[in-house]
Amino acid sequence: MCNQTLIKGGAQSDAPSFITILGPTASGKTGLATKVAYHLDAEIISADSRQVYKGMDLGTGKDLDEYVVEGSKIPFHLIDIHPAGFKYNLFNYQHDFHKVYENIISRGKLPLLCGGTGLYIESVLKGYHLPDVPKNPTLRAKLEGKDIETLKEILTSYGPLHNKTDVDSCQRAIRAIEIADFIKAQKEKQPDFTEYPPLNSLIIGTKLDRDIRRKRISIRLDQRLQEGMLQEVQNLLDSGIAPEDLIYYGLEYKFLTLHLIGRLSFEEMHDQLETAIHQFAKRQMTWFRGMERRGLKIHWVDVTMPIEQQVEEVLQLW
Repeated sequence: MCNQTLIKGGAQSDAPSFITILGPTASGKTGLATKVAYHLDAEIISADSRQVYKGMDLGTGKDLDEYVVEGSKIPFHLIDIHPAGFKYNLFNYQHDFHKVYENIISRGKLPLLCGGTGLYIESVLKGYHLPDVPKNPTLRAKLEGKDIETLKEILTSYGPLHNKTDVDSCQRAIRAIEIADFIKAQKEKQPDFTEYPPLNSLIIGTKLDRDIRRKRISIRLDQRLQEGMLQEVQNLLDSGIAPEDLIYYGLEYKFLTLHLIGRLSFEEMHDQLETAIHQFAKRQMTWFRGMERRGLKIHWVDVTMPIEQQVEEVLQLW
């Protein structure tokens, strides 16, 4: 069945050419994706804005042990492809995704896109053109000094593809506004501003009750702190990465860095980070619901079911 649905060269077809599994943090999407990949002999393409960085493992939830199923290692892509400190962006991701996607298709394998960065996922499914945007000193000067909430509201004003989902530092927000402003200007000049075609994918969403999700997030945070997440961030700082560069990545790297440089106590770091992750998961779900309103059909799978039932449901849909 896989070979019947694979499309060479990214061409359009009525049948989906690959599977996408998306969901908020701590919803079990990686475990589901790897087991589905095992059954379909698929290769996973990560859709996570921070798992591209080497040495950022616990804080990004790579969970690489989950990529071994029944003794078989599931191939994965776009994880550990850049050193920490690199400023990876949406333009980079779209180009990297298509390069990997075409390679997997050319070898007769099935791509399986998996992650929680809705903007990355939507950009490749809908085929948005995202150029390598130059810095805009005038715009940056205008935005300098504005607080994060104001910057998020400015970003949201550019439309659905420029939501505030994955932005929790002023530096990242300003860069996102810079990109959104450039694309808006280009679209005004060229309304059919596209480069890649839309891709037809079976989209699976990991559905989880809000209270269960919150409990999972809290448990996972404590577990990763016990596993050495604080030391992971310290190692990155010791390697020469500037604190502001780690703060740029947000969430775990922002709050743990603030603790390690003495700006937050451990208790303040823990409580603020826990709250931030809960808020992030809520924004992820808001984005996914927005994707549905923008015409993408998501089949939601109840991840409180036994994993075997989840896999079977996906396989039946495929």
